[in-house]
Amino acid sequence: MKNHIIFKVTFFLGLFVLAANGSNAQPTTQTPTASGSDEPELIEVDVENRVRSIAVPALVAPAPADTAAGNSTALGRQIAEVISSDLRASGVFETQGPNGLRAITLPEVTAPQFDYWKARPVEQLVQGFVRVGGDGNLTVGCYLYDVGFGNETTRLGFNVPPREWRRAAHKCADAIYSKLTGELPFFDSRIAYIAETGPKGKRVKRLAIMDSDGANHRFITNGQSTALTPRFSPNYKSILYLSYVDGNPRIYVYDIDAGRQRLITQSRNPTFAPRWSPDGQTILYSMAVSGNTDIYKISASGTGTPVKLTSSPGIDVGGSFSPDGRQIVFESDRSGSQQIYVMNADGTNQRRISFGQGRYATPEWSPRADLIAYTRIAGDFRVGTMRPDGSGERLLTDSWQDEAPTWAPNGRVIQFFRTAKGSGKTSIWQVDLTGSNERKLPTPVDGSDPAWGPVLP
Repeated sequence: MKNHIIFKVTFFLGLFVLAANGSNAQPTTQTPTASGSDEPELIEVDVENRVRSIAVPALVAPAPADTAAGNSTALGRQIAEVISSDLRASGVFETQGPNGLRAITLPEVTAPQFDYWKARPVEQLVQGFVRVGGDGNLTVGCYLYDVGFGNETTRLGFNVPPREWRRAAHKCADAIYSKLTGELPFFDSRIAYIAETGPKGKRVKRLAIMDSDGANHRFITNGQSTALTPRFSPNYKSILYLSYVDGNPRIYVYDIDAGRQRLITQSRNPTFAPRWSPDGQTILYSMAVSGNTDIYKISASGTGTPVKLTSSPGIDVGGSFSPDGRQIVFESDRSGSQQIYVMNADGTNQRRISFGQGRYATPEWSPRADLIAYTRIAGDFRVGTMRPDGSGERLLTDSWQDEAPTWAPNGRVIQFFRTAKGSGKTSIWQVDLTGSNERKLPTPVDGSDPAWGPVLP
């Protein structure tokens, strides 16, 4: 059964709270805006001058009530915990609360005790409420205050079914992150990855999905056939992935709502790395024929004849489309070593862009179009970025084996998987573009081949 959740931005939040305070003041709602810069630049976080502290006390439940997801009082604390965790995980903010912070009262939601918060001290304050409506849905109010100036800077609200309370928390955190950094949001998004179990050398690999923070985990396939390299469709309705059935590679699209998969293409020849085009109409993949591996594209419907894009001797493996769909970044060993190349979407104008030491693999274009992430292999495996012309190369990780980067929807955080030396155990990690804020995502089993989807509608 299809399950479509609509997030309604409620402009009456202030009316609800202010009415409880006996005020006739009208609410104001501000929508987070993205950076207005025409020239995308590598984000640099000045640790000395960043927003150091945000307080997030538990959200108030003005009329505590039970819901399918628990009591609204408990949900108020849980929502605050998710907001605090999201902001802290971004690497840009230090957060306090909700643990260790006193409970606020309903009047304080719109009239904070700024002197109290200045004394803690904190620079920003997030407050809000959770109300259960007659239809059983939750109204979640979210307010951001600048403690130093003593004013409100953002006010948003969301009307959601109780089971979707985490999405309301992520939306609130997204609004705060965007307001204070000028960057696009990314918390309210999902991740597909390969869940791995079993002994080294005989791993069972299943397709799985989860929220950007690791919550709401769900296995998609049962592991009877190996699943590899998943990618969310641009509209989030399906997942593209490679599967080996009876030893033969097949590219499938899995419909998340229907719980069904459909075959796109199959071959006895080794097949690799299927990828969506930005409009979801085309699928890119690589296939080895008679010892030569080339890049092909095919309609996402699976109909028609695949179009071969490369023909150089050697191994060409498709990476990803540029956000406008006009170019493709890929890896090739045609120069004698594995390097990164860029070509037009029709296969013309193929050119090499990587010239550093070692080999380069798994390139993926940033959603902002300003950078390409990759794996550099020079002894260890490390994740790095470069500009589309190959300049500005920069390594972000420094472990034994980090690989397969995938971008957050805002192009400011990269996810990858790390293999532990000796044990072969794999895990999902994130790092921002400063390279200084690494974070391991919780997964119930080992994880590899992560793929970050766009922000949810």
